[in-house]
Order: sequence, then structure tokens, then C-alpha cells
Amino acid sequence: MRRDYLGWILVALIVVLLVFVRTFLFQPFYLPAKSMAPTLLHGDYVLVSKFSYGYTRYSLPFSPAPFFSGRLFPSEPKRGDVVVFRLRKDDATEYIKRIVGLPGDRIQMIGGLLHINGQAVKREQIDDFIDDAIQPGPIRRWRETLPEGVTHATLDLQSNSFYDNTSAYTVPAGHYFMVGDNRDNSADSRAQSQVGYVPFENLLGRALIVFMSVDPASQNARWERFGLLVR
Repeated sequence: MRRDYLGWILVALIVVLLVFVRTFLFQPFYLPAKSMAPTLLHGDYVLVSKFSYGYTRYSLPFSPAPFFSGRLFPSEPKRGDVVVFRLRKDDATEYIKRIVGLPGDRIQMIGGLLHINGQAVKREQIDDFIDDAIQPGPIRRWRETLPEGVTHATLDLQSNSFYDNTSAYTVPAGHYFMVGDNRDNSADSRAQSQVGYVPFENLLGRALIVFMSVDPASQNARWERFGLLVR
């Protein structure tokens, strides 16, 4: 009987530890789509830092109730961070995108080129990206450098796509503008009716590392992606 009690106590302690880690430290996130390619691929599993920006009611597993509003121990995100967040209009749904616009920024796409506060973001074309699951044949790939120096790759699937030319978006106070690295295949802040500006309160954390990756088509592990840092 004593051993039974010890077993249940051990199970309870493990559950408490897992809940603590999931709530306050790290959360796994599965890439369900191709919107962050080539940085992150469909089938990647990433580890998300829950403490990077502080805690909100969304930090709680399943967010059962709005126990509090705002953030505890807040820390401002930086431009270029890849973040997981809850949608403003559907706070049960989680997305992962890159922050390109900070509060007060003016964001616009012109000819497929990102502009921040009236200035075109520096980019240079690099070697093509090959992934038939995204699009057959070579895909144009660019190295983009944000104003603060964060460098990352983006994809350009086609010229003059729907979001290659937009009106100017002015990011409200306390909100952020998110864009996917796969610029022609991403529902992000450019889709105002679907995603729009993301409140600071809705940020869950910053993506840190790919801890596992499985090709959705073949179900084979992509070992070369294990341990990749998210930049």
C-alpha cells in the first residue's frame, strides 16, 4: 500500500513539473503550414520561450479563464523576433510569424519589397530554394536585413501576388505587425480581417530552436534540422 502511495505521489510531482515548465518556461509548437519557409518548414517542432516577454492569461495551458489582463514581468519584443501568438479575433488559435512592425511604425509592401517608415528594407537575391511541397521548381530566395540588423531569408513565389502591393499600415500602440517569411503564402497582419495587428497581450513567446522535424509527406525525420536555432 505504501508503494502505491509513493507511485501516485511521483506521478503527481511529474504532472506538476510538466505544467510548471509548460506554463512558465517552454512550450512546443508544431508548424502546421508553409508560411514561415524557408526559416521554418511544415513539420518542424519548435521550442518557444514563455518567459521572453512575460506572462499573460494566454500563458496558462488551455487559457481556461481571463484571470488577469495585461502582462506580468513584461519585456518588449524586438523587430525580427519569430513569435507564437494568439489571434485577436480567435484567441483559441495560435500562429507563428516574424515581427516586422513595432508600435507606431508605418508598414507597406511595394512591388514585393517590405517598407518600414517609408524606407525600403535592404535585401539581396541569393540561391534559389527548392521544395516541391511548396511549389514545383526553383523558388526565388532573398536575404532581407531589417533596420536593427536582423538578417533572415524570405521566399518570393510569384511576381505581383495579392500582398506584393498594399496600402500603408500604421501599427497602433501596444500592437505588433507580423509577416511570414514565405511572403506570397502567408496569412499575417497584411490580412487585416483575418490576423491584423497583434496585441502585446496575445504574444505567447519567442521561437528558439527546432527540436524535431518530420517531413509530413514521407513521415521521415529530417535529422539535419534537429537543433537549428530560429533566427
